[in-house]
Amino acid sequence: MADWTPADNILIGQNIDETSTTQKHVLGDIVKMKHATYGVGEFIYLKGLDTTAVGSVVTYNSDDYSTTLAVANAVGPVATSMSANVTDSYGWYQIGGKGVAKVLASFADNADCYLTATAGSIDDADVAGDYIRGMKGASAIDTPSTGLAEVELWRPQVADGKDN
Repeated sequence: MADWTPADNILIGQNIDETSTTQKHVLGDIVKMKHATYGVGEFIYLKGLDTTAVGSVVTYNSDDYSTTLAVANAVGPVATSMSANVTDSYGWYQIGGKGVAKVLASFADNADCYLTATAGSIDDADVAGDYIRGMKGASAIDTPSTGLAEVELWRPQVADGKDN
């Protein structure tokens, strides 16, 4: 996911696809970046947690900007990790534009996105209460599988108990 450059006249102290053990931005900062393949994307600066990989789907807390790998029945805003941003680290997470997310094996192109029991991964199987508003599949899972698929994001969120 390298090759993201500022879309606006801004300077960033940490590359979009970089993890840092030093906080280099204000938590919750949002920036717009552009990419030759993916176009313009929007990213938020958050704290990491163990087992986060590129494309991990997380929910995040706007009180302290901590992240949790997304699982079934989670509630809150959703983002996808741009790096292996582990505990005691900081990094960027995508909340707008086209990017990638970890998906389960049968994920299809143009699919609606749902949380799963697999932490940090999404699927296209309709699960009541786990529909992610503001996220849509933009490709099938990679073959050979990296476990990633392209997705379109519009500040996604999930509200358990509310269905599509």
